[in-house]
Amino acid sequence: MDSKLRKMAILASMAVILLVALAVMYVNREQLSPTSGQNTEVSGAQNAGDGEAVDPVPEGTGETDTAEADGRIGNDLKAFLKDNTFFDPDVNPILEAAKDNSHRLSLVATSVEKDLRIQIVDNEGVPVTGESFYVRVDGLGDYKDLDQDGVIYIADLDSGDYYMELLPIEGYKVPITETKVHVKEKVEYLAIDDISLLIKTEDEVDADAEDSAVAGALADADKTEIQKLQTTSGNAKVGIDVSKWNDTIDWDKVKNAGVQFAIVRAGYRGSVTGSLVEDPQFVANMKGATAAGIPVGVYFFTQATDEKEAVEEASAVLELIRDFQLSYPVFIDTEGAGGNGRADGLDAETRTLVCEAFCRTVENAGYTAGVYASRNWYNNNLQTARLENYHIWLAEYRSVPLYQGYYKTWQYTSKGKVDGIEGRVDINITYE
Repeated sequence: MDSKLRKMAILASMAVILLVALAVMYVNREQLSPTSGQNTEVSGAQNAGDGEAVDPVPEGTGETDTAEADGRIGNDLKAFLKDNTFFDPDVNPILEAAKDNSHRLSLVATSVEKDLRIQIVDNEGVPVTGESFYVRVDGLGDYKDLDQDGVIYIADLDSGDYYMELLPIEGYKVPITETKVHVKEKVEYLAIDDISLLIKTEDEVDADAEDSAVAGALADADKTEIQKLQTTSGNAKVGIDVSKWNDTIDWDKVKNAGVQFAIVRAGYRGSVTGSLVEDPQFVANMKGATAAGIPVGVYFFTQATDEKEAVEEASAVLELIRDFQLSYPVFIDTEGAGGNGRADGLDAETRTLVCEAFCRTVENAGYTAGVYASRNWYNNNLQTARLENYHIWLAEYRSVPLYQGYYKTWQYTSKGKVDGIEGRVDINITYE
């Protein structure tokens, strides 16, 4: 239940209590009214033991506190607002129950290949941070959330079923039963359902350190590089690729300038911590381009070090694009991160496996997949023959590419100028 529904439920419960209270007050009024046929003194005597006298209720105490001038019990529907204890969670059982529920925890577990990622989430499904949680996995022992990010990762497990429990922690209610999870034998190249729990915003990371892709094509550029938006014919179309680095874009002007498609960065994996981060301009760019009538595709800068992380990256993109219509592929952007990135040292075999895992996961979700890299990167860091079944996007800043392999889209400059965009922008030609 989300917070809005929970608030509505609390208010509804309060209304029911109010109605019951009013009903009780009405019954009491009928009993105490002179027209009810009963005398309050006689009524009191009937509740006493035989032969016992019942003292009248002193003024200023008991029920007379709420009596009106005419002797009747009040009908004020807002009377509960005058009760200082009504909204006190220590007194009000409904608010106390809501507070209790907000501190209730649960476990969400995912396995990609012989591993286990356990996430400790609150009542709204959000990972709980800042606590040193312990999770006990039967047959394995206890595992601590060392960095207090609400996630515990366990690698190198045998496949099969495991049972886990969250150990008690002060201030929270933990599940009273064990949680069962199945550890997979092999990567299945399927989107991870709960990947949204791992996607961060730039407010949650050190973006200066994490977003450190280095365009390899710049080192190979020459003086023949074309920097203008070209006019195309036949099946060729001209377009741009954009990210947060292009700031706010006037997409109507971009459309009027002749741009026929746009590839928008969905996000990136941090080159230091490996966090999955949404590009802060992603939604604005997708909505703006679509509203202007410009067909879109997306790309994601990878720093995955193995197939499992590649599946995570693809899953993150699939989660981010679920509300958008794509006409162009979902690309994995494989570049360096200045030599210090967590994936910079991968060999060509492993890096190719990463690209394949990403693309297979994307295609299994029903989208077209592609790979972006510079000419030097394709030649030296990838086994390109294994990737040619996907949409190859080449970055080479020359008037005529020297790359001898297959490609379908060519990024011919990073220094383009397009009306509606401040500063430089990447320009591409795709051959459909």
